[in-house]
Amino acid sequence: MRFAVLFVFVFTAIQATVAADDRELAVASKFFADHCADCHSAAVTEGGLDLSLVDDNFDDNFDDAQTLGTWVRIFDRVRTGEMPPADAGALDESEIAVFVDAVQPALTAASRRQSQTVMRRLNRAEYQNTMNDLFGTHLDLTGLLPEDGLSHEFDNVGEALGISPVHLQGYLAAVDAVLTAAIADTTSQPERTSIRVSYVETREGEKHIGEVWKQLDDGAVVFFQDFGYPTGMLRGTEVDVAGWYRLRVTGYAYQARRPITFRLGGTSFKPGSTKPTYTYASLPPIESTDGRPSTFEMRVWLEPGYMVEITPWGLTTNEYNIRKQGVRSYPGPGLAINHVEVEGPMIADWPGRGHELVFGGLDRREKEPSNPSAKTKKWNRPEFQIESATPTDDARRVLQRIATRAFRRPIDAPQLDSYVSLFEAEMAVGESVESSLRTAIAAIFCSTDFIYFSEKVGLLDDHALAARLSYFLTRTSPDDALRASADAGELTSDPNAIVRHARRLMADERHGRFISDFADAWLNLRDMEQTSPDQKLFPEYDMFLQDSAIKETRAFVDAMFSENLPVRHVVKSDIAFLNNRLAKHYQFGLGEMETIDTPELRRVRLPADSVRGGLMTQASVLKVSANGTNTSPIVRGVWVMHRILGQTPPPPPAGIVGVEPDIRGASTLRELLDKHRDSDTCRNCHAMIDPPGFALENFNPIGGYRVRFRSLGAGDRISKQVNNRKVQYRLGPPVDASGQLLDGRRFTDFVEFRDMIARDDDTLARSLITKLLTFATGREMGFADRSMIDDLVDRSRSGGHRVGDMILWVVSSDAMRRK
Repeated sequence: MRFAVLFVFVFTAIQATVAADDRELAVASKFFADHCADCHSAAVTEGGLDLSLVDDNFDDNFDDAQTLGTWVRIFDRVRTGEMPPADAGALDESEIAVFVDAVQPALTAASRRQSQTVMRRLNRAEYQNTMNDLFGTHLDLTGLLPEDGLSHEFDNVGEALGISPVHLQGYLAAVDAVLTAAIADTTSQPERTSIRVSYVETREGEKHIGEVWKQLDDGAVVFFQDFGYPTGMLRGTEVDVAGWYRLRVTGYAYQARRPITFRLGGTSFKPGSTKPTYTYASLPPIESTDGRPSTFEMRVWLEPGYMVEITPWGLTTNEYNIRKQGVRSYPGPGLAINHVEVEGPMIADWPGRGHELVFGGLDRREKEPSNPSAKTKKWNRPEFQIESATPTDDARRVLQRIATRAFRRPIDAPQLDSYVSLFEAEMAVGESVESSLRTAIAAIFCSTDFIYFSEKVGLLDDHALAARLSYFLTRTSPDDALRASADAGELTSDPNAIVRHARRLMADERHGRFISDFADAWLNLRDMEQTSPDQKLFPEYDMFLQDSAIKETRAFVDAMFSENLPVRHVVKSDIAFLNNRLAKHYQFGLGEMETIDTPELRRVRLPADSVRGGLMTQASVLKVSANGTNTSPIVRGVWVMHRILGQTPPPPPAGIVGVEPDIRGASTLRELLDKHRDSDTCRNCHAMIDPPGFALENFNPIGGYRVRFRSLGAGDRISKQVNNRKVQYRLGPPVDASGQLLDGRRFTDFVEFRDMIARDDDTLARSLITKLLTFATGREMGFADRSMIDDLVDRSRSGGHRVGDMILWVVSSDAMRRK
């Protein structure tokens, strides 16, 4: 433990604290002399601490965040009795109380100074949401902007959100892309069309029907294998105009007793294009629908040049088997597709929200082409011009309208004049009214008034509070109702107004952004693609499982908030959201789970003896807390301590070598850690970190349950096939999921560990409330916020620690209303 730096800070802080009188200083000094000096002197420097380095003239920087964090950890270890260690003798509670009373004011003052000074800008997701919502576009702008920094696991914390010339270049590119997409480039609404295509009509059909695809009497084409060649690319389903479309897939499960799942996505020949997954769906056996094919329908955003691609899942045969038996007589199950329909674009209003925002009230006309006959050509793209006798006045009205929405508050005259002057400067050099207007609009969306939150130190005004609430719960700028309340001053004058708006926004469709953004940051789901499970050790892992795992966790988090569940559901819950892929992965096959045979998530009641339930046993969480090859009790222990219990262990001391698992299976990680903990430097921290990690050892790196470790070396061979291939892994030593918590309580398996921490509602509530506060305010909750958080935990306890209520406590808190 790095006690030395901490001692210096505490000693100096005590001297600097006006509230600490001479008696308290003397008692605190005696505390260090009696309980610390024997192990932390020039002769003995346990943990690197030498108290002889301290003198009365030592000048410590209280405002250094890292130093303050170190002192807070030491304060907590002394306050809770963890330090000095038990073998140094029991402490008198009054000694600890005097120490705490003397040191706490200095830590609080230093923490308060640090918590109010950081400016916060929109992160990439917030910028994208705001632009798309204002202009009615559907663009992915994140690729145009640098990745945001992380602080306290969130990417909306001000201290990690810097800005650079690269950001400004990205903002300019993003504004240009949004304006281009939002402004209508035709004189009439794009025509809604409907196309219907069958695989029989494609060149792929001509090539593969009769070989590996089977054509039935009703015209359906049957796929008997999943991922591989040939793909389910369907030529002729490309669209010319980006927009919302209805996709309809008609077909059925062939020679099958249960529905067959398939991936519905897109593919393109464009260089650098991706293969988006629209959804996973299923079609039932034709016998269950009176001999008629079924139709799956969805609404999806399509980009020009992308074809529909259908890929079955769960058909584990291969091309060799199909050809060997002959596709006409092949007896296995298959996915029969009759046809695919693409209808759209589905346009609710035209020319659209963004077009009206820019050109509403202006006379924008089509320019006559030099060749009048060009207007009849399909390839013709008309040019437009704005007719105006008073272009500056017209531009002022437009820019005021846009800036007021962009800046999330009314714009004053000097601010507006600067953008009008830019418009006039562009006009003066010969630019058109429209081009000059676009330049001024781009300047608005690259300005600090848009990019940064306008929050002054102290109590927030109504518009700043409206913006903070809106970006917290919907991840975008305030809507009309919230802006109206801010304009009327209701958010600061009526204590209940912010709660009313919070309830309304929690029921808004855009609240789904809060669920995904908060869950992904809190639980680190954004790292799902950072590791690729070893296919030799975990051949059952596939992208359908990954997609399902993310959706499961988000659905569960959504239920916790929307249904106002008790906070114990974070670790122990009797509900889950499963589909056929997750049910197979979790090895559910009894009772209610037996009927889960489609890819749509279903809410299910878990058996009383289930090891699942809560966040810790979900596949997404178990994957991001592993490395794809093996699990580490250290990594998972830190994950549980930090993200579930709200306790952040200190980083390992410099020079300490990490413990690497033995994937050959000769030694378990527990055995390696036992040797590691023999070191005095490592023992104390690992006593806190390792037990939660040991409890999760029954779950492998992809979230499957195990009683023995898999290995590629030592172990028992097994006779098993996955995806029509013999597994290559062996079964190694048995899993030992037992452990002992820091307070001495022992557990023999994960269930006992889970039940222990589920009973500590206050700790779970404090952790979640703290994370909600950080996400809502964009700053770390520091030492100075502890008394406020204590009050929120007390209020939460009185209501049964319900998760949905925690949002209301947070938005009503002093931290929410103050910078």
